[in-house]
Amino acid sequence: MKFPWSKEDFDKQVQKAVKFYWRKRGDQAKRQRMAGRRDAGTRGEVTGGKQLDAFADIIFEIGRAAGYKDSEMFNGSDFPIPGYYRPLKNWDIVFAKEGRLVAVVELKSQSGSFGKNCNNRIEEVLGVSLDFWRAFREKVLGTLTAPWSGYFFLAEKCELSTTPVRTSVRHSFLSPMPEFVDSSYLRRYELLCERMMLERDFTAASLIPTTNKGKVCPCENEALSFWNFCNSLYRHLISV
Repeated sequence: MKFPWSKEDFDKQVQKAVKFYWRKRGDQAKRQRMAGRRDAGTRGEVTGGKQLDAFADIIFEIGRAAGYKDSEMFNGSDFPIPGYYRPLKNWDIVFAKEGRLVAVVELKSQSGSFGKNCNNRIEEVLGVSLDFWRAFREKVLGTLTAPWSGYFFLAEKCELSTTPVRTSVRHSFLSPMPEFVDSSYLRRYELLCERMMLERDFTAASLIPTTNKGKVCPCENEALSFWNFCNSLYRHLISV
């Protein structure tokens, strides 16, 4: 068994997945307009879901290369995972083998409305991680060996996401950490992914910045590359 692509071929797969993402967003917004519905802002482009399916396909192909059958790889609600603070959580991708949970992956994206959604995204993912690892501690995940957990985030690289955001503390005498002062939303997502890996909230995290024209932009932190993310998953899958 070996990783299914060379680095060059892998980059081509990622480029195709990014283009699929933007095409799917545009198609969903167009269908809503034709049906006479219009969501606020860019929400009409995202409420249909499925934009990250091409990235899910890449991850499933890695599972097949690692020797997993289609019956051992699951999508969304097909394999809900017990939680500690809630009954169940539908992860985007789940790997399970011989009655044992092996790996889980969360796929998220953000385009537009950064000011409204950045903090919500951060609170959401930290809650997901805490719920998962507390459930593991309480032995409700059916394994004593820690599963692999991954968080993938695709973010639009544009003026809104790269412009420094003025940090106002208003009436508080407390100041945020220096790295957050006047940081852009894209930088904040990068810090989130870096720190989630540092704190072992997730085994691996990946951030892909991309323009709405489909151009893949390199992340400043190579540790957050999708290549490293997928290779980490592959190494775990073949070890089980």
